[in-house]
Amino acid sequence: MDFGIQAARDPQARPVWLVGERDLDAWCASQPGKRSTWVAQAGFKGESQRLLLLPADDGDIAGALLGLGGGAAGGDLSPWALAQLPERLPPGSWRIATPLAPDTATRALLGWALGHYRFDTYRSRPAATGRQATLEAPAGANVEYVLRAARGDALARDLINTPAGDMGPEQLAAAAAALAQRHGGRFTEIVGEDLCGMRLHMIHAVGRAGPQRPRLIDLRWGEAAAPRVTLVGKGVCFDTGGLDLKNPQGMLLMKKDMGGAACALGLASMIMEARLPVNLRVLVPAVENSVDAASYRPGDVLRSRKGLTVEVGNTDAEGRLVLADALAYADEERPELLIDLATLTGAARVALGPDLPALFTPDEELALAIETAGLPDADPVWRMPLWQAYDEDLSSKVADVTNVASHAFAGSIIGALFLQRFVSPGTAWAHLDLYAWSPRDRPGRPVGAQAQGIRALYRLIEPRYADAGLG
Repeated sequence: MDFGIQAARDPQARPVWLVGERDLDAWCASQPGKRSTWVAQAGFKGESQRLLLLPADDGDIAGALLGLGGGAAGGDLSPWALAQLPERLPPGSWRIATPLAPDTATRALLGWALGHYRFDTYRSRPAATGRQATLEAPAGANVEYVLRAARGDALARDLINTPAGDMGPEQLAAAAAALAQRHGGRFTEIVGEDLCGMRLHMIHAVGRAGPQRPRLIDLRWGEAAAPRVTLVGKGVCFDTGGLDLKNPQGMLLMKKDMGGAACALGLASMIMEARLPVNLRVLVPAVENSVDAASYRPGDVLRSRKGLTVEVGNTDAEGRLVLADALAYADEERPELLIDLATLTGAARVALGPDLPALFTPDEELALAIETAGLPDADPVWRMPLWQAYDEDLSSKVADVTNVASHAFAGSIIGALFLQRFVSPGTAWAHLDLYAWSPRDRPGRPVGAQAQGIRALYRLIEPRYADAGLG
């Protein structure tokens, strides 16, 4: 998939100028009088996201202006500034005429690539759309990175957007297996009753009522001697809430409850495609939290892989149960970096909204590194506190811990504190509580799945292990 990116130079490519409100007068002064008059008559002020086509003397299109609002085509250019162009530019070859620094050129091209995404799998006729324009890669842009990021993004979004009827634990496992095969990785899975034999009782309990058997997906790639980087993704392919049943509105988007797994696989795709010098492992507890005679119950006590017993206070807090077993299993190998991604709590969305994943980690250096890594590529996270005083709210009278607090306060913190119990102290661990969904249409972010955190984490991992070598 090339995302309409053209590597070769085309002398016939039409120019697109990126112009902010502060740059407009200078740009008009550099252009022929007819062109600046056209801009003035059109009332173009450089407004954000406004596109103005410029006429040639023969009535053809001479080029286009893209408004950047109060910004400028400098270091603060967001990738989303160009995300509308694939659909709005007329067919043909285009080039960015505004000189850009290499990092800015990469962000611009990334926005163009992300703007190509659409999910048309279930349409008898694909939605009417442009996307017939091509864009020359701007000078200095890291085209390889852009293509990796766009492919990882598309993989994650496709998995999340696919309805649960076609994306159960078996299909999610098949997607992971195909990804491993594509990059020379190794795929295994622990399925059904075998989970209990591996002391993964919580994964089994949550998923045993589903129409497909629960499983733990295990993808490995890279050389054994390389630094261990392990990703754990929540793979709840549909969440009814279990016996603590959700209402219809709460269940409507639950096909996306495997968004953490999808994002983990999208990030893995980027890592493997780039051949980063790491020993990569991806663990996905893949289940469906269904209602059935076999459903686990409120008040049940489950034994975890770590040996802790967990009282089920609410069957709709299932994600932390399956993640806990997977995290404990991953932690036994003592990875240099352990990251989990999960659509875990509605409380994180109340606090931060749909665009900002909540980041939890006890590691100050790691927190700053992840926050910083995501900013240039418009993949932000926001650190939330692992407030240890709330840990006692997970106390149980019959087990070592309960999976929910007895109150509704600090829900995302409570969830993160629960997970922290299953990771060894001192491990470089981070938990991302994400939404994985866009509730409104924006350029490059149509209503539907969003691959959150994957560019930030890639930008963290790539330089962190750059000198490790692959032997």
